[in-house]
Amino acid sequence: MKDRFTRVKWLLGEENFKRLSQAKILICGLGGVGGVCADALFRSGLCRLTLIDADRFEITNQNRQLHSEHTGENKAEVFAKIYKVKGVVAKVDEEFLSTFDLIEFDLIIDAIDDIPAKVALAGRVDFSRQIFISSTGGARKLDPTRIKTASIFKTHGDALAKKFRYELRKAGFRGDFEVVFSDEGPHCKNLGSFMGVTASFGLALASLALKKLLEKPI
Repeated sequence: MKDRFTRVKWLLGEENFKRLSQAKILICGLGGVGGVCADALFRSGLCRLTLIDADRFEITNQNRQLHSEHTGENKAEVFAKIYKVKGVVAKVDEEFLSTFDLIEFDLIIDAIDDIPAKVALAGRVDFSRQIFISSTGGARKLDPTRIKTASIFKTHGDALAKKFRYELRKAGFRGDFEVVFSDEGPHCKNLGSFMGVTASFGLALASLALKKLLEKPI
């Protein structure tokens, strides 16, 4: 019998689908990148999601962010209601991470645009048993074909990735993880954005998540 995941099962196989559907996933950041990543994973049957974001939707989000017609509402609460998953309204920082238990998650996805938060999150991951992947910034860019995936220590042409890498080393980080980044130069000074790029970042991040989960049995 066909269901809403039939085409995903055709692609991945029944056994892989069953295994991936049991994965517990944490997504930090529900903006133009994280929101699309969450949507893609949910539509693919990875529904055991916990979604964290401290922000409310505002009018300028409507050029690129899913569900941003809910202006003034907390992003995490809107996503939680629509997808019937767990939403946490919180700013990811050292204080929050000192009380929030990451240990239950198989996969942790960083779609935050704040460098200290990204560094703090990476520093809390148990890389011996958990998967961690991250996204750099999709702002100021126009060409989605320039999006790539690499180790955080092998990115190039991406200013946010460079800063992230520097701060990780400064903090004494000794691990490694893959990131979605772009080597395209900026087209403006402010945080101008185009959904064709930010959504492509989110989809690339979801694709990387599937790849990593398939490589490491749950």
